Amino acid sequence: MTHFAVIAPPFHSHLRALEAISSELIRRGHRLTFVQQADVCAALCHPALQFAAVGAASHPPGSMQAVISRAARPGGPWGLKRVIADLACATDMLCREAPLVLSTLGVEAVIADQMEPAGALVAESLGLPYVSVACALPFNREPLMPLPVMPWRYQATPWGEQLNLHSARVYDWMMRPHGDVIAAHAAAFGLAPRRTLSECLSPLLQVSQTPIDFDFPRQALPRHVHAVGPLRMPLQDEPPLTLPIETRRPFVFASFGTLQGYRFGLFQRIARACRELDVQLLVAHCGGLDHRQEQRLQKAGATWVTDFAPQRSVLANAQAVVTHAGLNTVLDALEAGVPVLALPIAFDQPGVAARVEYAGVGLRLNHRIARSSDICNALLRLLSEPAFHERASALGREVRVSGGAARAAYLIETAVRRNRPLTRDDDDL
Repeated sequence: MTHFAVIAPPFHSHLRALEAISSELIRRGHRLTFVQQADVCAALCHPALQFAAVGAASHPPGSMQAVISRAARPGGPWGLKRVIADLACATDMLCREAPLVLSTLGVEAVIADQMEPAGALVAESLGLPYVSVACALPFNREPLMPLPVMPWRYQATPWGEQLNLHSARVYDWMMRPHGDVIAAHAAAFGLAPRRTLSECLSPLLQVSQTPIDFDFPRQALPRHVHAVGPLRMPLQDEPPLTLPIETRRPFVFASFGTLQGYRFGLFQRIARACRELDVQLLVAHCGGLDHRQEQRLQKAGATWVTDFAPQRSVLANAQAVVTHAGLNTVLDALEAGVPVLALPIAFDQPGVAARVEYAGVGLRLNHRIARSSDICNALLRLLSEPAFHERASALGREVRVSGGAARAAYLIETAVRRNRPLTRDDDDL
């Protein structure tokens, strides 16, 4: 049995993905402890998961909601600056406090989310093996690969390479407060110099949710990166869909995840588009709207409005999904073979939306300027042009055989046991 520490950002989608891996490792006889600020404990569901709170002074109980709210509504440059400061503060806290906690608990290996570099820094400082998990788009850098936060498509040209180079410089300049924290703790730990997330990835094993055929073409993907598809709890654990869906009319699902579910105006435009098309629409706002807004959406054209819905069960019955292009929602749609209308808002969503378009599994619109008529026309194409469904179904077959959380757990267990890079060339994998 191995005692793993899990170090990740405190965001819902990351916690759910890593909890799915943890569940599989627990089933295989291992011990899992999440290490984060106290508020994260309440967000974990598996009864056998252990939790170690850190950051009592800098991240006391009750403080996480403000961080989540700033991430959901970054606003202009000053708001974005505050979000970056939150990321830097979290990494600094974990690097200061997690080493003692991991040593005291007798942790033997670390599962580190790519988006929280403290996992790699702390593990290296303690001489512990660690694996990196890309719950969002992988941050491995290549000259022809746009950073995940960039909205443009893959361009295998000198101009495209220069665009990626200069945009990466701008990104690194904006992320300088976070980079300074990474650099300072790497130096304090006596590690090789580094400043970026891509320099804090495991040399042992990297696990990614993103299917190879959904990503842009990569020329230099390390051999120890394994694409395992969506990291989810078993589908049979999800509640069934109980809505009285009419088979004679298309059924569309709209969701903007846990951070963006408050966007009433955008949901309203979607509802009006679906009324124009005479299609059934389920809106899941993840608690972002009040009862009055729910009623107004139904008057605008939504058939059903709820806070949370069993997403994979819903998508198994849908003909299209309208989403903020969160990677989890898009992967769930692909698993079900459902075309995607992407309205990206923040973080890696522009990059996911660009891949939706590039892979031919859907369309994207600018959420700020897309009118109801634009959404209506895009949905009409997704529902009437077979190519979108055919491509989504083809990618769905790849997703369904990728292995998911069970495959990830096996790879992690094997890599830590062997304590050497676990490559895609290993015959027994």
